[in-house]
Amino acid sequence: MAAVTSIMRAHQILLSQLDSLLKPYDLTFARYEALVLLTFSRTGALPLSKIGERLMVHPTSVTNTVDRLERSGLVRRLPNPRDGRGVLAEITDAGRDAVRQATDDLMAADFGLTMYDEDELRRMFDQLRTLRVAAGDFTMRQDEEHGGLL
Repeated sequence: MAAVTSIMRAHQILLSQLDSLLKPYDLTFARYEALVLLTFSRTGALPLSKIGERLMVHPTSVTNTVDRLERSGLVRRLPNPRDGRGVLAEITDAGRDAVRQATDDLMAADFGLTMYDEDELRRMFDQLRTLRVAAGDFTMRQDEEHGGLL
């Protein structure tokens, strides 16, 4: 229980710090993650169901996230040409600018982990890899294909 409590508390602390850094962009870390995901997509657009799947969040959370991003002008909704009932979220130019600027701020703050050196961060990542692979977050093969950076 001590390990789980520590992980959950660290999660809360980091989210609070990251959300504070993202506040000037009218973003939370959840909305930032969605925008980053869209920037990594080939076309800058993804079905809402795919966003939820990749971020491992409930469809209602995706809808709320996209609603907020759309109100801020950072994404727009489009009909999915491959699915008559489906909807795509597409990042806007303003969304791309916000991601660039927010990422610069997050990187300058070392994503809230300034108290760790590179070796400690690598060990932490390695420790959590087992849990993530077991949960299907990614496979070891995918991790190897990305140089151990997933």
